[in-house]
Amino acid sequence: MTRRLVSTGSPFEARIGYSRAVVCDGWVFVAGTTGYDYSTMIMPERIEEQCANALKTIERALREAGAGLDDVVRIRYILPDAADWPACWPITSTAFARARPAATMIVAGLQEQEMRIEIEVTARIPGA
Repeated sequence: MTRRLVSTGSPFEARIGYSRAVVCDGWVFVAGTTGYDYSTMIMPERIEEQCANALKTIERALREAGAGLDDVVRIRYILPDAADWPACWPITSTAFARARPAATMIVAGLQEQEMRIEIEVTARIPGA
């Protein structure tokens, strides 16, 4: 079994004790990712911006692992408020237009009040 850890440099990774992604035997498991802009550590207010930021962070982690958004096979969206979910559809449908992964949306509380979405994905590295 081969195992490699991917970090985005988020202060939460070290503080809480997790990796942004774990690459194992051709699979990439990306941790729940919220909408922070990690270059500024600012969380936008709008759900659309948080969703887009989370997907950018996920895409960077996947790229470092040797995969991309088109390689995602499973995705979980977690939102505190189900009413926010439709605003994300144009963003998620564009990001996953080719992959069309199996997906689930769950309503649950998130770590911080300002967090309006968390996204977790599993991808398969091409050729693995």
